[in-house]
Amino acid sequence: MKNSKLLIKIVTIIITIFLVCFIVYAVKLGLLEDKEILVSYMKSLGFIASLFFLFLQAFQVVFPVIPGGASCLAGVLAFGPLEGFIYNYLGLSIGSVISYSLSKKYGLNIIYKLFDKSLVDKYLNYIRNNTFKKIFFLGILIPGAPDDLLCYVAGISNINIKEFILYILVGKPLTLIFYSVFYAIL
Repeated sequence: MKNSKLLIKIVTIIITIFLVCFIVYAVKLGLLEDKEILVSYMKSLGFIASLFFLFLQAFQVVFPVIPGGASCLAGVLAFGPLEGFIYNYLGLSIGSVISYSLSKKYGLNIIYKLFDKSLVDKYLNYIRNNTFKKIFFLGILIPGAPDDLLCYVAGISNINIKEFILYILVGKPLTLIFYSVFYAIL
């Protein structure tokens, strides 16, 4: 368990260093001064930028080292409101299904390796009280909720894969629309 937590810390540090380097690079190119410059730069990278971002979004759900809200906003800023919404939605949905599947296969062991035990136990109580489905849907629906953790906990709950996918397909867009609208008013 200590090795897993150490690995997560190392990955977090590496990703943070990568993001800081990207921000420095983006500042030097003037990408952060004007939204249009950033959008056109990302579009100039073509398919690679889209694939990279999809991978990043799925990765950040499976290994929650980047705050989800920040990466969602980054997608909208980088690709614009419509494309950012689509890439966020696809990447987060893929990552959510992977997280659900991992916890279905490995159970609480993987969840405790990725998240604080007291926080996990809080959501386990919702399973015991038969209120987890409501909490899960609300958590997916509301921006800022620990939806990465909720996807893992859903895998050990009585939510089957069809219900899970339905909750993700219905609940995720509202949160992502919030980030897109937030971008539009910036």
